Amino acid sequence: MSREGQCPRHPSTPLIPRARGGRARCTVYLLLSLCVTALCLAGLSPLPTARTLLSHFVTLHVGVLLKAICHLAEEIFHIHSRYHGSFQRVLSACFPLPWHGLVLLSCGSAYVALLDGDGQPLSLHLGLASLCHLLSLALGLDKPSAVEVSELAERSQQNVAHGLAWSYYVGYLKIVLPRVKKSLEEFSRANPNVLTYKETWKLHILVPLSCEVYDDLEKADSNIQYLTDLPEITLTRAGIKKRVYRHSLYTIRDEDKVWLCAVEFATSLQSLYAMSQEEGAAFSREQRLEQTKLFYRSLEEILRGSKECAGTYRLIAYEESGEAESHFLSREILWHLRQERDEEYDVSEGREQHSPSTTFSSAELNLQLSVSDRPQPLRSDHF
Repeated sequence: MSREGQCPRHPSTPLIPRARGGRARCTVYLLLSLCVTALCLAGLSPLPTARTLLSHFVTLHVGVLLKAICHLAEEIFHIHSRYHGSFQRVLSACFPLPWHGLVLLSCGSAYVALLDGDGQPLSLHLGLASLCHLLSLALGLDKPSAVEVSELAERSQQNVAHGLAWSYYVGYLKIVLPRVKKSLEEFSRANPNVLTYKETWKLHILVPLSCEVYDDLEKADSNIQYLTDLPEITLTRAGIKKRVYRHSLYTIRDEDKVWLCAVEFATSLQSLYAMSQEEGAAFSREQRLEQTKLFYRSLEEILRGSKECAGTYRLIAYEESGEAESHFLSREILWHLRQERDEEYDVSEGREQHSPSTTFSSAELNLQLSVSDRPQPLRSDHF
């Protein structure tokens, strides 16, 4: 009985979050329109309304300036180490955009002009506004929310995940992926009819959201067995003569057939996992999960924009089941292999595909696909 129906869905859809859109900004404009409409319908007197509006606006800008002054009191002591001794750079880093001061001056002047003697001097208004904002700063009420911090880090690409994704791509994938397909073609010429479906001639990169990277795939899932190495890629890089890049070919056992594919973990995830185990990194498990998802999305975007890597890889992101499933990983890989096979079938305009056959003898395959080892559960007890 085939397990096609039991294979998991594509995991990137429910597991990997998309980049944030502009809905928050659109909501600001919507609420602004509603407020203006409500004020117009209220039939308030224009002069007191304008004076009150300007008063609130001046108060907000005063708070921004007070916060900048507090930052300046700290940054001035780092003028040489952080700003190359430039006071102008310190001011630009601490204070908001140049037009902010002009807006504050204009609103303040308009407020004074509209002030019709309400019995309270202007200095008292500014003093009370400053007191409120300083209390807010002292209590830490001005700190950005977790959503704001996450959005700023994502937009500026300053997350740990962005750096790891770019490092993994530039330092490894960009080098090996254009050559992986040639290695698979060379292996296929030496071993005809082993790699049946050409759409699977890719490097399958595993991205476990738990960051649990296994050094030995056979221990992770007994249905995955090492078969052989692909032809080596030898390059001179970073002062290392004849540096060797090697990829392994595995057999993935299904109920009715044996699949072959080149598969490996995204090694950068080991860094994320190690950071969550180190107290000095201050990296929690929740942050690790968020960064792993962002790593997958960033790497996917980077590879999508790389012409030389097109058609040479398959990212497989997955979340391990809470239950001990001995063959979870093999089923996850098989799902992707079937998808690639179906893509090849569509391209070939419906021509019948031959089932994979190998030139290796049955004895060799039995040695590779040993059933004597007990399956071990694929799960992380630390996640």
